[in-house]
Order: sequence, then structure tokens, then C-alpha cells
Amino acid sequence: MSKIIASAAIRGAHKIVERVENKIKEAIDQYGPDKEVAYPNTAYYLPIIYGILGRKVEKLGDMPPIIEYCKQLLPEVPAEDLWIPYLGPALDAGMATLFAYDMEEALKYVDPDKCPYLPGGTEWIDPASDNIWLGAADDVIMRKRGVEFVDGSAPGFAAVVGAPPDVETAVKLAKEMQEKYLYVFMASDHNGVNMAEQLKEAGVQLGWDTRLVPFGKDTSAAIHALGFATRAAMSFGGAKPGDYRKVLLYNKNRIFAFVLALGTVTDEWYAAAAGAINYGFPTIADSDIPEILPYGVCTYEHVVSNVPHDKIVSKAIEVRGLKIVIKKVDVPVSYGPAFEGERIGKDAMRIEMGGPKAPAFEFCEMKDLDEIEDNKIEVIGKEIDEYERGVTIPFAIWVQVAGRKFQKDFEPIIERQFHHLINQAEGVLHIGQRDILWMRISDKAYEAGFKFKHIGQILHDKLHQEFGAIIDKVQVKIYTEEEKVKELLEKARAVYHERDNRLAGMKDEEVDTFYSCTLCQSFAPNHVCVITPERPGLCGAYNMLDCKAAYEINPTGPNQPLPKGEVVDPVKGRWEKIDEFIYTASHNAVEYACAYSIMDNPMTSCGCFEAIAVVLPMCNAIMVVDRDYTGDTPCGMRFSTLAGTVGGGIQTPGFVGISKLYILSKKFISAEGGLKRLAWLPKALKEFLVENGLQKRCEEEGVPDLVDKIATEEDCTTEEELYEWMQKVGHPALEMEPLM
Repeated sequence: MSKIIASAAIRGAHKIVERVENKIKEAIDQYGPDKEVAYPNTAYYLPIIYGILGRKVEKLGDMPPIIEYCKQLLPEVPAEDLWIPYLGPALDAGMATLFAYDMEEALKYVDPDKCPYLPGGTEWIDPASDNIWLGAADDVIMRKRGVEFVDGSAPGFAAVVGAPPDVETAVKLAKEMQEKYLYVFMASDHNGVNMAEQLKEAGVQLGWDTRLVPFGKDTSAAIHALGFATRAAMSFGGAKPGDYRKVLLYNKNRIFAFVLALGTVTDEWYAAAAGAINYGFPTIADSDIPEILPYGVCTYEHVVSNVPHDKIVSKAIEVRGLKIVIKKVDVPVSYGPAFEGERIGKDAMRIEMGGPKAPAFEFCEMKDLDEIEDNKIEVIGKEIDEYERGVTIPFAIWVQVAGRKFQKDFEPIIERQFHHLINQAEGVLHIGQRDILWMRISDKAYEAGFKFKHIGQILHDKLHQEFGAIIDKVQVKIYTEEEKVKELLEKARAVYHERDNRLAGMKDEEVDTFYSCTLCQSFAPNHVCVITPERPGLCGAYNMLDCKAAYEINPTGPNQPLPKGEVVDPVKGRWEKIDEFIYTASHNAVEYACAYSIMDNPMTSCGCFEAIAVVLPMCNAIMVVDRDYTGDTPCGMRFSTLAGTVGGGIQTPGFVGISKLYILSKKFISAEGGLKRLAWLPKALKEFLVENGLQKRCEEEGVPDLVDKIATEEDCTTEEELYEWMQKVGHPALEMEPLM
């Protein structure tokens, strides 16, 4: 081992341990030894100390014994840069550094008013915010993101300390790592600048959603990367607290991470690097420092230096032994999962398609092999460069697929993939599905050369890559002519209706298995849809037969069969095994959900719901507003405001996201009386429901005149007005048991 690296690491570790010891003494003097200390919303205490030593640090008084243990680990500081032929002393110094950092970062949370980090659980950082530092990931984030390292959707992470010499290089490095699906964890600074600050200056979106995670500006904040890895070993690798050997081997063999040291390497960086080597994570530096080339603890070299910025990422991947297979998509912007959580505000928008201001939809159609031409992509109407900036236009995506093994039942499953496939293009936002499509393309994507035709190219390339076993040809037509969009929309809606009717006659009580859908967890990590014969997905795009077909196509995908188990509550819609699944799949955030209730732990919502049901206490009734209606409602909130209340995977009694056709189900809020509670709908939604059988459902419920008693915006838009309306028409909800 290099004598310079070993000596520097030991010197750095001594300084760090001494510094943290002084901070602990100051904290105890100020707050007392019984002051609670923890990272927010985590069951792993201080994860490095808990995982490696098995010791729980729960209050300030638990810290001094850990500091004493650190002192025992520390080798003596060499009088000069002596030759050390093996790693042992430096690795001990590195581990002492990690324990000290774990406590130093935890001290920042002791006084919430002085904490430099954003609130726990923050995943997306507002570009307008001055504070970009996330600190420790809570357990919800860890479980959601950690599983990606298990299933391979995240091949590894780069722990970046310091900063490259300029903003342009920072952006290039970040984009290269994003395109390779890596997470980028950033901490420390070089000459007062952190790489995350450079990215913010360039307008790059930061946060867990884009896989560019700024932990903190201090070097100690790098501990959150190793804490994340330690928790992954305990959560997914079966390592018990204190089983340091299993924790470290799991990380060496399963968590493919490395350190990128950008800038002048200080003694403190050397100490931190020595700690990372314990985990099997090598350090790759852009500066000219001594190297450690033999391997043993790490898979290959331990420290590699003087690597040019245009080669440093590929060199790090090589040294870590990381195998990344990138399937290229032929578009002029970066493409990968890191861009799926990107937001595009109006100020950054080149063009908007669909949404509340224009008709838009997407559709997948099965054709015979000889009817279509593979990779034929057409734009019928104007291309993006023929429109003025900032306009909203009609839009249709019509995809035709063919394959010897393709079945018509697979159409809606393939169609539902459009959401995440299109979203992975940098600068392209896709929300909704079917006929509630809403898209935006950013100025940056447009300036890079992105056009409507590239949406078709994405779908062609990715459908072949991901569904090659059943798809042989993909042809795409993009429509921007309003009359043509409207004409085809009617054809598509007829097919949507046909798909929805396939479940007619099936009852929840008659099946033993439901299906899950976690497709939208990229936007709402704790959201879980449980889809039953009588309760379709809230997006309106998936019913239970769709989920069954999706499972046949992809047995490890977001749609999984769920045995119901014993009935817990037949009225509210709870089953033993379903409760267990919801708790696990929501990352322990949702204890249970009631399939048929709006008042008792209703099902969570993502953001793709077609409509929102809301309790109106004064009226003892409910209203439903759909995405297309933008006016006032009796609950005092418009759809856009309600969506912020209901979405994001939270449970809000009295509010629930639903599909439009679920209103016609016999299980629609049946725990609270069902359809007879419905008192208000937007006129267009009411007409849609009438066309699809609302009158028949009212007759089945014994209230054949209910259709005329359901008010619309033409009758009233406040709860007081609705109450008067209900009294005038004799609405049955006024005679029902109180909702609250």
C-alpha cells in the first residue's frame, strides 16, 4: 500500500475523530445526555454503527462510548510517510472515520431549527429553492430506491466528493452517469464548490427522481451513501445488525459503487476513501495521487488516479467490475430511468400536448404482420418546429404492433407502457393515459433536436427491446391535426369501452385472486393499486384481465397476482393477504386500505386517476370531479387543487382517486351506501356515465330517478347551493346514515 495514502488516511482519521468528539461534548453540554438523536424516519438508528457494530445510538449519551471505540481503532499517526506493506492500519482508520461521520451527521438533526437539510422524505428539489441538500434518506426512500439495486434497474452508484473544474464538465459527467442508469450521490466540496451546486447553476434537476442526489456540502455527508448501502445489506441482503462481515461482503458483491474524487485530495478525503475500501468501493481520482493497484478488499484496483474527465466514469465502471448493458434509443436527447421523474414547468416548456386544454390520447392496436411496416414513423399534421413556443395542441399517439405470439388481450398492457417509456427521454413529460393524455416537451429538448417523430422512435425501439418475445413489428403514427385527432379519439374510446366490458358479470367474491399494479411508483413511491373484478385501476387503463395478461407477458413486472386470504372486513373490502401486500409494497407507509370505503383508510392514489371522489359533510353525500373539468366544485377546490391533496400515495379519508367507470360498479364506495350518495358531477362526466349505463345502475340500486337528482355545475357549484338543490329534488343521501 502507498505509504503516502496510508499516512494521510490515518492523519485524517485522527483529526475527524477529535473534531467529532468535541462536537459531541458540546452537544451534551447544551442538550444533556438523554437528548434523542436519530436520522428522521428510519428504523436503522445510525446505520453504519448499527450495521457494523450492532449498537443502537438513540441519544447523545450513547455517542461517547462509540468515540472511545474509534480511538481504539486508530493506529498511531506516523511521524513521517512510512512504508506500510498492507492495508490493515489504513482500513481501521477508515472505519473509525465512518463511525465518526455517522455521529457528526446525526448531530445536525438534534436541533431541527438548525438542521441544514430539507425535510426527511424529500425526493424532488424545487429548482427555485436555495437549499438543495437532502441529508440522510429515510426508510421510505431507501426501500423504494434500494430495491432497484436488487432487481438491477439501478446497476450501482457513484459517491462523488468535490467538484470538477467547471460547470460544463459537471453536466457531462452527471449525464453520462444518468445514461448508464447510475445513482450519483454528491458530498464535500473542492475550493468551496460542490458538484451539485454546479448542476443547479446549469439548470439540471436534482433529487432522487433524477438520480442526482446532493447529500450535503460537508465531506461528512458522504456517509449517507455508505449508510444507504449498509441499510440495503440489512433490508435486502438478510444481514443482521452487527454482522459486519456479511454487511461488507454484500456490498462488495451486490452494491456496485465507487468513489469519484474530483479535485485536490485532502487527508480527510483519504480517510473517507479508506473507509469506502472496507466496503469494496474503489476510489477513482482526477488528480495525480499515489495509487493502490493490487486488489483484494475491492474487486480490482483500490485507488486509481490522474484519470481524465472524459474517461473517468468508464474507468470507474471498469475498476468496480460493473457490467452495464445500455440499449441505445435513437433520439437526440439523453434517455434512461433517471429522467423519468423530471418535471417541466410552463417557463421551461416549448410545447404542450393535450391536458385540460386540448384533446389527446394514446392507443395500441394489434395488426397482422403483413399489414404494417416495422419502424415506419409518421407525423400527420405539423411537426414541433412549425408551432410557436408555448402553445397547447391536440395530439394522438397511434401505435400498431404485430407479432406471431401477440394476442389482442395484450393491447392495453403494451399501451400502458407508453407512460414510462416516453418519460425516460430527457425533457419530455408524460402524464395520464388513454384519453386523458397530457405531455410537455421542454425548450432544452427542442433545442437538442427532439421532434414529435422521436416519440415514435422511442416506442419502436423500446417495445422491441422489452417485448421482443411477442412483438415483431412496430409502426407509429403521430397526429396533430385537431379534426383527425377527434375522429380517431372516438374510435379509440369505442375500443376502451369494449375492453372495459370484458369483465361484465365477474364479482369480487367469486375470485380468490386479485392483482397489484405498482407501475406509477416512479411518481408516487408509496402508492399501490389493488385491482379487482369490480374495482378497476384508478387510471382507467387497467382492469383485472389486463393485469392478468400483463403478468403473463412479464411475470416480474408491476402486475402481480394477489391471493386474497381470509376476509377481514367484507363490507369495507379488506382481506388478510391483501393487507400484508399493501403494507410491504408501500414500503410500510400504508398499513392497510379498504377497497370499498372512502372514509376508512381509502386506497392510495398516484396522480394518474381519471377522477376524484370527495365527501361533502353538509350534504351527507359525495361529489366526483374528473380531470377534464376545470371549474369550481361544491367542495371548494378545483380538480388541480384536489389532485395535490389526494395524489402522491397518501391516504386521505374523505378523498379517493378513482376511474370514471368505477362509479358504475356495485362496489363503488359501497361501505358508505354506494351510488345513492352521489350528489354532484360535472355535466360532461354525467353525460359520459349515462351513455355507459348510469340509468341502469340507478334502477339496480332502487333509485330510478337518481340521475335527475344528481346536480352538475349548471345547477350549483357550492356546497350550500348543492344542499338546497338536494332538498328541492329529495336526494336519497339526505335520509341516509351520517357519513361523519
